[in-house]
Amino acid sequence: MSKQTKFSPEVRERAVRLVREQRSEHPSLWAAVESIALMIGCTSQTLLGRVKQEQVESGERDGVTTSERERLKALEREVKELRRANEILKLASAFFAQAEIDRRLKS
Repeated sequence: MSKQTKFSPEVRERAVRLVREQRSEHPSLWAAVESIALMIGCTSQTLLGRVKQEQVESGERDGVTTSERERLKALEREVKELRRANEILKLASAFFAQAEIDRRLKS
């Protein structure tokens, strides 16, 4: 989605609802979006993106829901942290193994 705008969540939801309600009065989804976008003062592309995301959220369109996207981001962060921890453990293990070899050689 595009960056946040000055519109409240309520205004964004109402705009999406208006597109849904007035869709049958226009020859295409894009025409309905353009009409509503002009009325509320946002870009047609932004509103179309919101309409499509709402369709994903409601199961009408294939795609990743907001909650799934947040879960994926959390899992990606966790994987990154675990890989970093793994690398640290590997380096520490190699360090202590080398120290043990050095200690045995000196004895």
